[in-house]
Amino acid sequence: MSIWEYANPVKFIRTTDRILPWVSVAAVLCLVTGLVWGYFFTPDDYRQGATVKIIYLHVPAALMAINAWIMMLVASLIWIVRRHHVSALAARAAAPVGAIFTVIALATGALWGQPMWGTWWAWDPRLTSFLILFLFYLGYMALWSAIENDDTAADLTSILCLVGSVFALLSRYAVLFWNQGLHQGASLSLDKEENVADVFWYPLLVCIAGFVLLFVALVFLRTQTEIRARRTRALLARESRT
Repeated sequence: MSIWEYANPVKFIRTTDRILPWVSVAAVLCLVTGLVWGYFFTPDDYRQGATVKIIYLHVPAALMAINAWIMMLVASLIWIVRRHHVSALAARAAAPVGAIFTVIALATGALWGQPMWGTWWAWDPRLTSFLILFLFYLGYMALWSAIENDDTAADLTSILCLVGSVFALLSRYAVLFWNQGLHQGASLSLDKEENVADVFWYPLLVCIAGFVLLFVALVFLRTQTEIRARRTRALLARESRT
């Protein structure tokens, strides 16, 4: 069985219909478990106090905001190379979800930054690139809406996605590229010494799993909606010609 079989819209909908309930339930369980565990059963940090618990929303949201764009990039490349409509529609479906995650990351970052830095916002390299990434999300969605022909819209938004990927990478690795800046280092790292303490680490992993599953569930659901909407537009256009 080839993965390209799921480029068939009917098969994609049938398969995701079976998977979606399980992914949705798993997402809810992970999110509830991780957030309750993190907010109510972990201690305050010795320097940051209770403010440290913002990481249970901020870190997963920031991680998924970047990875959502990377998923859109992969889907856009598949569209450019193989012209599979499901991949283009999946990229379109992921954009609003990624934009919401970006807003959550920016808002929770501001809530953390005010008591820690004494300001809601700083033109830090990572924060600035993250804000630009959010603007690319808005531009991507606006471009899809502005063009009537779906194939043309998919072509142009795929190019925009390629350009915006630069800022997705900068958002992830800006701390490594520039030593200056207020933003702290990574909370998750292959180097155990750079990770948060285990008492925060384990509930954070559960929250990240919840955000990943939530993203998958929402993208499946929205892609199904986009496929059905495209089919409806095609039927209406055919009827208008006859």
